[in-house]
Amino acid sequence: MSLDDAAQRLAAEVSALSFAAPVALVYNPLCYAWDAHAAYLERYGAGRRSFLLLGMNPGPFGMAQTGVPFGDVEMVRDWLGIEAPVAVPPAQHPKRPVLGFQCPRREVSGQRLWGWARARFGTPERFFAQFFVANYCPLVFMTETGRNLTPDALPADEQAPLFAACDQALRATVDLLEPECLVGIGRFAEDRARAALAGHDVKIGRILHPSPASPAANRDWVGQAERGLSRLGIPLPGSY
Repeated sequence: MSLDDAAQRLAAEVSALSFAAPVALVYNPLCYAWDAHAAYLERYGAGRRSFLLLGMNPGPFGMAQTGVPFGDVEMVRDWLGIEAPVAVPPAQHPKRPVLGFQCPRREVSGQRLWGWARARFGTPERFFAQFFVANYCPLVFMTETGRNLTPDALPADEQAPLFAACDQALRATVDLLEPECLVGIGRFAEDRARAALAGHDVKIGRILHPSPASPAANRDWVGQAERGLSRLGIPLPGSY
């Protein structure tokens, strides 16, 4: 199995799930933005990695638009060098249209994460020689008003089949990349990794999520993230 195989299997399994109110719409970028996601896996997902950074799920202006985790359009296109046609979900919310690489909105989390990687490592090749970035859940959930819902807000009976599929995909990713350390970007990702990877020989920790919804992340996220990586024993090249 490859990362491509694991992603396609996950896409199919979660597409078969249904969700009740307050979820009104679900986007699956592994389907409508597959070309961009496949390009990300092909370019940056081959071979073993020392460290796996794991996010929660796509943001409406990030992976929902570009198919790449934390996929701020400008960072994906201009730094990662990925741009591909993006279709649209079967149903869209008027406040959250999928415009692909034409989306004018920036994703702050993606700006922060990939901006840090660019500043610290210089080139994507240097970053991805040690790291890979994935999301635990590939789905975007939103309410009737277009408000974003995160997977931890779903009821237990909807979480169970979703988490089972996502756990399986995470285990496949870890088996393929063989990281020595998995770093949850936020507590949710860390908790899900610990549940999914019980019995796996991989160190698990976390860093602060870069979302602007977190007041702490708006106060020197880079410094806090790097201190978190240092506590996990993850070396970083050079300095700013």
